[in-house]
Amino acid sequence: MPAFSHIPVMKEECIETLQIKDGGVYFDGTIGGGGHSYEILKRSAPSGRLFATDLDDEAIAAAGERLKEFEGRFKIYKSDYKDFDKVFGLEGVEKVDGILLDFGVSSYQIDNPERGFSYLKSEAPLDMRMDRTSPLTAETVLNEYPKEQIAKILKVYGEERFAPIIATNIEKERQKSRITTCGQFAEIIEKSIPAKFRQNGPAARKSFQAIRIEVNGELNGLYECVTGLTRRLKKGGRIAILTFHSLEDRIVKNAFRELETDCICDKSLPVCVCGKKKEIEIITKKPIIASLKEMAINSRSKCAKLRVAEKII
Repeated sequence: MPAFSHIPVMKEECIETLQIKDGGVYFDGTIGGGGHSYEILKRSAPSGRLFATDLDDEAIAAAGERLKEFEGRFKIYKSDYKDFDKVFGLEGVEKVDGILLDFGVSSYQIDNPERGFSYLKSEAPLDMRMDRTSPLTAETVLNEYPKEQIAKILKVYGEERFAPIIATNIEKERQKSRITTCGQFAEIIEKSIPAKFRQNGPAARKSFQAIRIEVNGELNGLYECVTGLTRRLKKGGRIAILTFHSLEDRIVKNAFRELETDCICDKSLPVCVCGKKKEIEIITKKPIIASLKEMAINSRSKCAKLRVAEKII
């Protein structure tokens, strides 16, 4: 098994936009290998505090090891960041100075064949779980979901134009024998997409993304989570969110936009009756993307977008 390793995307941009300060309290909802959290703790020294969540046991262990020098100033919970209310309660914290969410899959998860995230690992099992204690795997989805449901997942979560054909071919293959490896799934996708449409990158990428999102429920409740977490910021506190595909980015953008919207009453009314107030200032009117230098070093940064907002009430 390879050692847990992950290069945090746009580390400097994330930390700079969060405006870390000594004595601040910070929440990292997706700690991964702890790269971003390390910088938060380093720059909030000597008295800054951080608590974090992740669903991956191996990530939690690696992050805990990486952050050892800050012992006493951080705590990591095995939890979905969407359960932030519970975690904030356990910490006895109502509001924080900064929040970071990095929705990327770690290099370790992709590169470790046992995890089944990569279409490049042909013999890897179809797993794709962030939380390896969860009962739902990619193998279950591909072999037990109705064909129509698989097609919808591929179309909506993967934005795959050939979703119906891929789903039909999945059904044909599983009638012969159970689909159990990443290679089998990738081969089905490859033969489902016409050659002229396979020239712009790996044909399997979108479908693997779609199944991973389904397995981990990545978009379920995301809008409500972004809204709720943002409201957990102190006045002047900031939230920074890294997304890696258009569906996530759209949800974050819309949540921020709603929080930034002021009174929506008919302008002919003499006074506001809706009670809606502008809660945030969007710092990134356009998302920040990685530098060309970072893209050259870390290919996984190419599709990343960083959006940042500041609480103003």
